[in-house]
Amino acid sequence: MLDTHQLNVFLIAAETLNFTQAARLLHMSQPSVSQHIQTLEQSFGHPLFVRLGRRIELTDSGEALVPLAREMVRRSIQIEETMKSLEGEVHGHLLVGCSTTPGKYILPQLLARFHHLNPKVRVSCTVASQGEVFRMLCDGEVHVAMISEPYMSSRDVETKIFMTDPMTLIVPLSHPWALRGAIDPEELSEGEFIFREVGSGTETTVRRALAEAGIATDSLNTLLVLGSSEAIALSVQEGIGVGFVSNIVLTKLVEGRVAPIRVKGLEIERDIYIGTHIRRPATVAQRVFWDFIKGEIARQEEEPVLVPG
Repeated sequence: MLDTHQLNVFLIAAETLNFTQAARLLHMSQPSVSQHIQTLEQSFGHPLFVRLGRRIELTDSGEALVPLAREMVRRSIQIEETMKSLEGEVHGHLLVGCSTTPGKYILPQLLARFHHLNPKVRVSCTVASQGEVFRMLCDGEVHVAMISEPYMSSRDVETKIFMTDPMTLIVPLSHPWALRGAIDPEELSEGEFIFREVGSGTETTVRRALAEAGIATDSLNTLLVLGSSEAIALSVQEGIGVGFVSNIVLTKLVEGRVAPIRVKGLEIERDIYIGTHIRRPATVAQRVFWDFIKGEIARQEEEPVLVPG
């Protein structure tokens, strides 16, 4: 009979392609990891890894085993969590993926409220690019994903808009625009902009809104490209340039230390989406969390809150 622990050891080794690193992650010795892999190979009658000096690679048999082993380990965890939850409290390990802004400003308080209601549920959150988070959801590496672009258009994923987040142009307090409060769109060509990297939720939202207003971001004077909205906000605060940031970032980080500017006729906002895979059996913790999310959305509709907390 297959041993799910051995299959989990195999999965970690397949992900790391390094028995020593796998042993460290599993809190095992390296010889013990090797022994588990050898036992599986003997059981299947096929080598799962090719050993190339200090490197290892998956064989064709190993590649074929990965999705099957992942599903069996997932089912084993689901059975264990379900049986424990029959005792009256929800047990389990909830895996959440999210993009940068939701991961820093929305999910922490949301997950804290959920954990308060379900203290036996352990929660792990992975912050990555939006495309990577969606891939993780589709591959079963996370149970729930929260991103700021509607990547989650698959029929296998149930998606809800969790909240709407306006974007704001901010400038240093010493900037000439700060005294005016509002500018015409054509004046944007006079600014020295700090933008997010291409493909980020902020960059995509801003670029799309500007394009609809007849303004190409490539035509603007780009002074810097930074990897986080926090870096943009702090750079604006230091007087380096101007930039668009989420209202959440503005409120939480630099409110009162930069000047928000209205661009006449230009309204920029993005929806924050949350989704879960509906064609893969859900764990108890996942089902309870999704019900919790629907309750949070209903609460916000009754009492709109743009910035959680």
